[in-house]
Amino acid sequence: MSRWRAALPLVLLILAGIVLFASGSLDQLTPRQLVVHQVELHAQIAAHPWLSRLAYVGLLTLTVSTGIPGTIVVILAGGFAFGAVDATVSSSVGLTLGSLILYLASRYAFGAGSRQPPAIVARLRLGFERHPVSYTLFLRFVPVVPFGAVTVALAWLRCPLWLFLGASWLGGTITLIFETSIGAGLGDAMSQSDSFGVALFMHRSVLLPLGAIALLALLPLLIGRLTRRYRQTGRHID
Repeated sequence: MSRWRAALPLVLLILAGIVLFASGSLDQLTPRQLVVHQVELHAQIAAHPWLSRLAYVGLLTLTVSTGIPGTIVVILAGGFAFGAVDATVSSSVGLTLGSLILYLASRYAFGAGSRQPPAIVARLRLGFERHPVSYTLFLRFVPVVPFGAVTVALAWLRCPLWLFLGASWLGGTITLIFETSIGAGLGDAMSQSDSFGVALFMHRSVLLPLGAIALLALLPLLIGRLTRRYRQTGRHID
């Protein structure tokens, strides 16, 4: 019974995410829908600037804390609605709050971490135990593993709360700069074109942040190659 009680917050978050995803509410935040209702959307933001931002932060907090795959849709919509700078600030708050909620629920559910960890956590454990600070920062900076999966893994590894919050805020915000820029760029591109298609993603304001995210995703491969080359060079010198 105690194990079920401990897992209850995490189970409720998962159920909330399933309900939100299945409801189709996030479909209203797709670029096509945003363009259709952009006049009304911007009018509402102008009339209720603080309320609209609080609603956006609340929605992003919910999607991040439940770990559903629609988080990127919300972030892009934020860039479209508020612009890159404003959306990055608001998204950073929502992302950090949502990550904290998921982290605390996961850590409470996992208890002391004595049970067998999932496969993804087992792979991360060795590197984390050797260099907890650099490893946590690396996982948050490089968007290779889904954000929610990293949060759950760090909770199981019992990453210190101060380190988790700092890395989540810093690494998440850096990624958000590019993601909200894509959303804002889509808004600019759509204002110059009546059609929605692949050509929109070739617009400079969209293509540049997309390229930046691609480089971030390729960073682990580059680091791994450089590390192997350094080790091989060191062996030859010895």
